[in-house]
Amino acid sequence: MKKAIIIDDEQLAREDNIKFLSSFTGIEVVAECANGFEGIKAIAEHKPQLLFLDIQMPKLTGFEMLELLDEKPIIIFSTAFDQYAIKAFELSAADYLLKPYSKARFEEAVIKALKKVDEEVDADEVAEAVLDNRQTKEKLDRIVIKNGSQIVIIAAEKVDYIQAQDDYVAVHTEGKKYLKQMTMKYLEENLPDEFVRVHRSFIVYVNQIDKIEPFSKDSYIAILKSGEKVSVSRSGYGLLKEKLGI
Repeated sequence: MKKAIIIDDEQLAREDNIKFLSSFTGIEVVAECANGFEGIKAIAEHKPQLLFLDIQMPKLTGFEMLELLDEKPIIIFSTAFDQYAIKAFELSAADYLLKPYSKARFEEAVIKALKKVDEEVDADEVAEAVLDNRQTKEKLDRIVIKNGSQIVIIAAEKVDYIQAQDDYVAVHTEGKKYLKQMTMKYLEENLPDEFVRVHRSFIVYVNQIDKIEPFSKDSYIAILKSGEKVSVSRSGYGLLKEKLGI
């Protein structure tokens, strides 16, 4: 028996999915959740093989929720918006259901998902795509981080700077530091234009810079309003000069 969880903020959508799934005797719905926070807890508790996931939900989107999961089930996305289809398939989704969908279309998606489960498709593909999704066009207006048992949502304008730390990045904000498994390249390409990659190990929010001082022949130090210091390479200094108009 394969375990499934349904996460959707619309009760009617959850009820439809449960009704449609009743045709599949080998699938048990172990939880239904109205938001991503409930979904994260349910997935940790039940460890399902299948996940039926809405994308646009209050507080935490389906994509943001996936970033916080250590183990990813096989996913069928469902949404009323077609602009997320490319991103969904980049996350190795089994299928992408555009609301409203028929029972036949739903069953087709489930059959695809079951095939993926039976083939034991490596769900790490999902994690890798989440960490480095090159087709994302929307700028990040916030960063969602799992900090122990808590979920921290940091608005982009609250970030002071970001530092590379092995396979993680350290997000520095208001005197605190949070680790997230994400690439510097992804952040460099997707954060708002006010963020500049000033060094291979640092991305800084230019509004937080108080002054820039020479450090050596080919490098500089950015001193932030918080008093913290960030290394700036020669090329990073050129980008800052262009961004700040100096």
